[in-house]
Amino acid sequence: MPGPLVSADELLARPEVVAPALLGCWLVTDRPEGTTAVRLTEVEAYSGAGDDPAAHSHRGPTPRSSVMFGPPGRLYVYFSYGMHWCANVVTGPAGVGSAVLLRAGEVVVGEQLALGRRPSSSVRDLARGPARLTAALGIGADDRDADLLDPGSPVRLHHGTPPDGVTAGPRVGITHAADLPWRFTETGHRTVSAFRAGVRRRRPGAGQDGAP
Repeated sequence: MPGPLVSADELLARPEVVAPALLGCWLVTDRPEGTTAVRLTEVEAYSGAGDDPAAHSHRGPTPRSSVMFGPPGRLYVYFSYGMHWCANVVTGPAGVGSAVLLRAGEVVVGEQLALGRRPSSSVRDLARGPARLTAALGIGADDRDADLLDPGSPVRLHHGTPPDGVTAGPRVGITHAADLPWRFTETGHRTVSAFRAGVRRRRPGAGQDGAP
């Protein structure tokens, strides 16, 4: 069973401090067909403090990124590459624009529901990557700005069992601020996704898993 809900106070630090603390937490969705939960094993921090050009919030609020500006504990959902959804936990004080991208996890509740949403030959791969994670949990556009800290919310963030070890390294698939070691993984966990370096293109650089 999941632990208590994460509190707003626990999310008020800089994203690279909050991010590793979210490893082991459970992201839970309640849907008419049942409950699904993923225990987080891989996350990435994105700062809105003006020091992270890879963050969607770097140039200030836009219609898409406005949720990143708070309050903490909101779910920032965006469509990446026109193909799949990505989910982020908003962190820091309201108005800053920081968030933690949820990159991978282990399905711990509702395995059959997750398999129905995205068939996979391996249970390990059900939520291994940001697109697979949202698909397994049934997260999409309607969950944008959900309050993860509200016990009545259909999408919630709970404490879980912390990892025995945490590994930090560069973020996946970005070209700006690619040297920042703001990707955090549960050391050695089988659901951690493979590292993929960003590739520069003629269009502006990518951030938060490839979405400009």
